[in-house]
Amino acid sequence: MKELTDYSLLHHNTFGMDVRTAHFVEYESVEELCAFLKQKNYELPLLHIGRGSNLLFSGDYQGTVLHSLIKGYEVVSETSDTVDVRVGAGEVWDDFVAYTVQKNLYGAVNLSLIPGEVGASAVQNIGAYGVEAKDLIVSVDTVCVSTGELRQFSNEECCYAYRKSIFKQELKGKYIVTHVTYRLSKVPVWHLDYGNIRTELDKASCPLTLDNLRRIIIRIREEKLPDPAQMGNAGSFFMNPVIPKKQFADLQSIYTDMPSYPASEDCVKVPAGWMIDRCGWKGKSLGRAGVHARQALVLVNLGGATGKEIMALAEAVVASVKEKFGIDIHPEVNYI
Repeated sequence: MKELTDYSLLHHNTFGMDVRTAHFVEYESVEELCAFLKQKNYELPLLHIGRGSNLLFSGDYQGTVLHSLIKGYEVVSETSDTVDVRVGAGEVWDDFVAYTVQKNLYGAVNLSLIPGEVGASAVQNIGAYGVEAKDLIVSVDTVCVSTGELRQFSNEECCYAYRKSIFKQELKGKYIVTHVTYRLSKVPVWHLDYGNIRTELDKASCPLTLDNLRRIIIRIREEKLPDPAQMGNAGSFFMNPVIPKKQFADLQSIYTDMPSYPASEDCVKVPAGWMIDRCGWKGKSLGRAGVHARQALVLVNLGGATGKEIMALAEAVVASVKEKFGIDIHPEVNYI
């Protein structure tokens, strides 16, 4: 276990904020984590991070930041059609997706190139191109922060919804994810009707395989999303709002090309990026914070921006969307 003081978090957040934490602790096993929590000798508040791909720091963190180095893949159950794989929370998410493709297992490929670690997938319920982590998760192994005791949550107990889980709401900060068990399919399961996946498959004129689909999804993401190593960002900054079908019909009578995706029997999901673009924000900036020129859903650090500058830009974007469309959009990124 590594314990450091007055530690820079520059390489632990993809927005590239050079903020510091009073204490930083990195552990390699469940036993190390439990021992650390049970000693109760750490500076509060306590913040657990992955790769910092969904965080925006407004300043230095006056507490303890924890980071997991728990690794490994373990097949814990298998049938003729499925395989359950238990994965360490410290594994890089995209490495896990690559593992599923290599093993010819279906279900996770649409989530290729999403930044972050496995533990965060269970907290954030990450999603892309019609697939969410909740569709794959069987159970989540955790440690209770207050007692250091182990607890396993079933998928149902995680209370998953769009970009939500019990770990982001009622139990926020109360449990730390150590392992996640996913169920993958041995038989082909495809999700091709979201975004421009089918169009890109047709353009590529290649057979439909996991390898080819992964390459195409990675290419789509790389064309739309900036590399955090080149331009600080956290990927999609805002969640796509879900609105009643009646409200959408009223809006579509004005904006005839307004897109939507099914959300429930009575509601649809509207792309926040489309609305932000229509408000004229794509490629625009406020000081050192900007809206990406190729994807309006992404806010970027143009160089030297502070967290507060990014937040100010986000507030301006939210206000514009509300004024033009009467819809509230909310950050997917967590403000720290």
